Amino acid sequence: MERYICIHGHFYQPPRENPWLEAIEFQDSAYPYHDWNERITAECYAPNAASRILDTQNWIVQIVNNYSKISFDFGPTILSWLEEKAPEVYRAILEADQESQKNFSGHGSALAQAYNHVILPLANRRDKYTQVLWGIRDFEHRFRRKPEGMWLPETAVDLESLDILADLGIKFTILSPHQASRARRIGGRAWRDVSGGAIDPTTAYELRLPSGRKIALFFYDGPISRAVAFERLLAKGEDFANRLLGVFREERDWYELVHIATDGETYGHHHRHGEMALAYALNYIGSNNLAHLTNYAEYLEKCPPTYQVEIFENTSWSCVHGVERWWSDCGCNSGGHPGWNQAWRTPLRDALDWLRDMLAPAYEEKGRQFLKDPWAARNDYIKVILPRSPENVKHFLAEHAIHELNEPEKIMVLKLLELQRHAMLMYTSCGWFFDDLSGIETVQVIHYAGRAVQLAQEIFGDATESQFIERLGQAKSNFPDHGDGRQIYEKFVKPAMVNWERLGAHYAISSLFEIYPEQARIYCYKADREDYQSFEAGKSKLVMGRVKLTSEITHEFSVLSFGVLHFGDHNLNGGVKELLGEEEAYQALVREAAEPFSRADFPEVIRLIDRRFGESNYSIRSLFRDEQRNILSRILESALSEAEAVYSQLYENHAPMMRFLTDLRIPLPRAFHAAAEFVLSARLRRALGAEEIDMERIGVLLEAARVEGVALDTDTLEYAFRQNMNRMAEQFLDHPTDLVSFQRLETAANLVQRLPFRLNLWKIQNIYYKMLERVHPEFRTKAEQGEEAARAWVDRFVALGEKLRVRVP
Repeated sequence: MERYICIHGHFYQPPRENPWLEAIEFQDSAYPYHDWNERITAECYAPNAASRILDTQNWIVQIVNNYSKISFDFGPTILSWLEEKAPEVYRAILEADQESQKNFSGHGSALAQAYNHVILPLANRRDKYTQVLWGIRDFEHRFRRKPEGMWLPETAVDLESLDILADLGIKFTILSPHQASRARRIGGRAWRDVSGGAIDPTTAYELRLPSGRKIALFFYDGPISRAVAFERLLAKGEDFANRLLGVFREERDWYELVHIATDGETYGHHHRHGEMALAYALNYIGSNNLAHLTNYAEYLEKCPPTYQVEIFENTSWSCVHGVERWWSDCGCNSGGHPGWNQAWRTPLRDALDWLRDMLAPAYEEKGRQFLKDPWAARNDYIKVILPRSPENVKHFLAEHAIHELNEPEKIMVLKLLELQRHAMLMYTSCGWFFDDLSGIETVQVIHYAGRAVQLAQEIFGDATESQFIERLGQAKSNFPDHGDGRQIYEKFVKPAMVNWERLGAHYAISSLFEIYPEQARIYCYKADREDYQSFEAGKSKLVMGRVKLTSEITHEFSVLSFGVLHFGDHNLNGGVKELLGEEEAYQALVREAAEPFSRADFPEVIRLIDRRFGESNYSIRSLFRDEQRNILSRILESALSEAEAVYSQLYENHAPMMRFLTDLRIPLPRAFHAAAEFVLSARLRRALGAEEIDMERIGVLLEAARVEGVALDTDTLEYAFRQNMNRMAEQFLDHPTDLVSFQRLETAANLVQRLPFRLNLWKIQNIYYKMLERVHPEFRTKAEQGEEAARAWVDRFVALGEKLRVRVP
């Protein structure tokens, strides 16, 4: 009998965007990365797109795209981020699905996923339908085909959700073996109890739904999946492969499918180098013809179900109690905080359910003033999101509006639909998964609720917020400092809310430090400059201006006037207000502010800003987080330059003494040690980041650090040199015949083994391997035909590969 193996990875990150900016802001907990998406991409999503297969000497013999050989699903929320922030990885995922269609009888390996990972059994039917439909539409938009399977968030299942999947054309999904209740041969009469994970996972099963529809179910191998996720089976790729192969049994009278399912992040993020174990196992099985690698859709076509199954409803793969983890204090948690409780889960869900149910009739009533069917419009709103453009909005409204809408009516419709989008985003499963109400994932879903509340108050003019936070206050944090949901809302959500004045303040203040074009983009807003005047006096600067800000999401806009006085460091004072009267009044204000500024009467300028712009007073604290950090970094540059000059003088004057003390093994005075560390690290950082690598200079600096016993800032040095080598490798890829680029990369590679830190060569090796496949064969052919220049290029290229530990056949 034929033997088949399928490995499924569920790749997912919750939406992390600030709901008012539609962008992820800096997340300290993800350091040294900007945010958790970026970190997990570096540790998992990118490595799986270019995974190494090593030989016995740990040299690279092959770089492969794991996605093309496994079954996988990627959440729409992480795919939209990858498309913008990591386009190479995004393309690799799409290309893998296309490649898998060639490998697996025309069946792509990618599965769809419910849109923002809502626990479907806990959702109402209307939200279930939209979540599944949006997941399908997002998949079709990206993968350019219809999905055959869909991953259920947390494999949380009920018959209604499965019926919606089947109704929308989904052929199969994947469940935990513990979710199977009983099974029998199709056409048979006797059911067999398979509860407790006793179902045989090596075949597909048919589930007959109350509606008369059918859907195929695959129950993954629980023990192996658990070993991969939690028992370090990925420590060795060959062990992983043999564990899979060990499941096959001669006595089974069907084509066996050994398959597992885990979080995709297992391969690299949860287990470092897990993607390499995966690549090795797949290669080991495939190259030795030990089994056929397949995906679910291909297996289903070749081996339709011969068994029927029934399931336990309201169950999942990550809560032994069913789906209680997402609404009650069931005892499931991370295990990292003994003594804590998760009693907050129930009042949080109750508050969100109240908000959803209160908004639904109001949305429907208001929506019917403009839309033929508000709920059908919500289902179709995904067409506006993918991607957002005026043209998509135009087509959408032409299909759903009851008449041609004017601009205020269009804005109202878009705000209504955004209200509904955030009313679904607030149910993202991670909000309940972890341990405390104040956790980053839980605060995120409360942010989405806050945005829905804000839109509701703008549209309906009611007291939604006060009623919502009263209910939210019933949820208690385990941290006394955070108190309850009301306090968390006030502490974390309210400060994140954006209004026109705050957006205008961000534009005005940041304009002091960067030159905006006439039309700029600030997150999901367009900024059209109508006037901008700048006055300088020494280090101080005054800017006055007027800007039109337009939301790319709802199309609403506001025209604001602003004035900001900057004192030359981090101190500034600014005011913003919606348009101050007519053009003449605005110009009069500019003249009125310029006069005292010209004579350096800054207190009078401040009084004028306060008087004309009201009580709103803005400073660097008012900037959105990323820009705040960027601007503070610029302000600090001059201070750091001054510090480096002082440290350099101290170091140069006392370097001989420092070396003498080190030679005598006498500890350096703290001031000397700090000066040496600062100066040598700064000089090395510049040398390693230079276009031309000065080996002699770097050698001298490294020797000085060694002799003086200085601990260098190796993290910063590694980053600087890695970025520089990446640029060199990209230049060489773009211009392989450019011997200058080649020489620069060779020089840098010669330095790698001499550095007192390990360099991350991942991207450089990827580029080299790409050239090995695409460029090297052409030069090798020319070399074999007797071209001396080509022979020299090949020899140097092979030598470069040795330095990068890439085996050249």
